Amino acid sequence: MENKRSICLYFHVHQPTRLRLYRFFDIGKDSHYYDDFANRTILQRVARNCYLPMNKILLESIRKHKGKFRVAFSITGTVLEQMDRYAPEVIESFRELADTGCVEFVCETYYHSLASMASPAEFKHQVLKQKETLEKFFGAKPTAFRNTELIYSDAIGSAVYEMGFKTMLTEGARHIMGWRSPNHVYENDLKPGLKLLLRNYRLSDDIAFRFDDRSWSEWPLTAEKYLGWLKEADGEIVNLFMDYETFGEHRSAESGIFDFMKALPDQVIADGSFNFVTPSQATKRYKAVSPLSVPEPISWADEERDVTAWLGNELQQDAFNKIKGLTEKLSILNDASLWNDFGHLQESDHLYYMCTKFFSDGEVHKYFTPYDTPYEAFINYMNVLSDFIIRVNDAMAERA
Repeated sequence: MENKRSICLYFHVHQPTRLRLYRFFDIGKDSHYYDDFANRTILQRVARNCYLPMNKILLESIRKHKGKFRVAFSITGTVLEQMDRYAPEVIESFRELADTGCVEFVCETYYHSLASMASPAEFKHQVLKQKETLEKFFGAKPTAFRNTELIYSDAIGSAVYEMGFKTMLTEGARHIMGWRSPNHVYENDLKPGLKLLLRNYRLSDDIAFRFDDRSWSEWPLTAEKYLGWLKEADGEIVNLFMDYETFGEHRSAESGIFDFMKALPDQVIADGSFNFVTPSQATKRYKAVSPLSVPEPISWADEERDVTAWLGNELQQDAFNKIKGLTEKLSILNDASLWNDFGHLQESDHLYYMCTKFFSDGEVHKYFTPYDTPYEAFINYMNVLSDFIIRVNDAMAERA
């Protein structure tokens, strides 16, 4: 059993809290910022297309293979709030998965934010809030961590280790790996106690991005063909990390993606070359082959695999610095309603919509944005932020 290699299958579940069209004339007059209709409509659609059918498929595979099939999830606090409000049956279906004992819940920032690059105190606050939320909903006590968009650096990893996590997921970015393979366990350069699992982006993206591309030379992708590629991979462990919404939402049911996911565990388990493991099992089973030095932050986004998807232009940096600058005042005020809006305004999606990249990545950005242009996204966000700043300053004045 122990000389088998492993597959770590991990899914990220998130929906942003979308902002309503917020005009300049609303500033100081109306402090309801969210597009409740869009948030409800989209969440219910994704629940119908992805969360419910995919959870059912995974549950059936886990039961069928009696503990041999295992998966991991991270589910942001933001999407859990929306599920709780608009589709509680989805939380119920995740609970059913949790009850099998074959699912690991991975911690992250509650608001899917860039807090790890803004404020150590705010980062810790959001991570602890997410930890409590996972325990409340699923009885889970997470020991593995994934930062927003797999953002990682030596310093961020060190902070995560100090919060008590033993395992962290990130991207096997080519410019960091050089000649090394992502198919091993590594360790943080500053804190060897933090073990790192690196996404095999080629094999992950074959499912997440190329699956329904008829111009792809490997189309159509079958479970049998994919198992062949897994067997060709070097190293002890292949980490397949992807957005959960890949299944049924980004790649439609008609593409055959659900049939593929039903067949994959059957093929892998029948073949016998691999075990399925969760992230924490992986880092217990395999020793780190070496430290990994990541001085500057990496992520799983875009060709560059860095943080330019959120902080690559002046619009984004301006918005990021303005919201970041409020952290201290919020800590002093400690007002629940302001804290809540502060959290939602930190969601990285708002910055992503302001991205001005072109070429192949531009298409991905366009797919996800509700705005016609990055400038519209920026103006709308800054209008909301202007109102929020007025509320914060008013509250500070009352305290004085």
